Amino acid sequence: MRFSALFLVFIFVTGCYEPERNCTAFKTGTFEFEALVGTELFTTRIERNDSIEVEYFNGKIDTASVRWINDCEYILKKLNPNSISEKKAIHIKILYTEGNTYTFEFNEVGQSVKKKATATKRN
Repeated sequence: MRFSALFLVFIFVTGCYEPERNCTAFKTGTFEFEALVGTELFTTRIERNDSIEVEYFNGKIDTASVRWINDCEYILKKLNPNSISEKKAIHIKILYTEGNTYTFEFNEVGQSVKKKATATKRN
């Protein structure tokens, strides 16, 4: 009986855990995240205000419009796409935040395959 009571308390406590989602703290600022491309690790720096995001990656600069769906989700659309694939919008959803980092998932709008990454706020 004692084991059952402890087990129920454990399930109740862990089942009610909600990860932190202080998304508004990450709407603007300078962020960095790392991505593995093949066997190389690249760092991307992003500067975002409420409606524009500038991405610095591998010596290239891209600018995209930002349209917030809610405090934790937004759509990115490149302002000057160079190909058909760059014309596709990207949906980004902040899954949880912790300190000065946030973990997010992203995918092309209309596609079901999602990727995850963690970004760190630098300012």
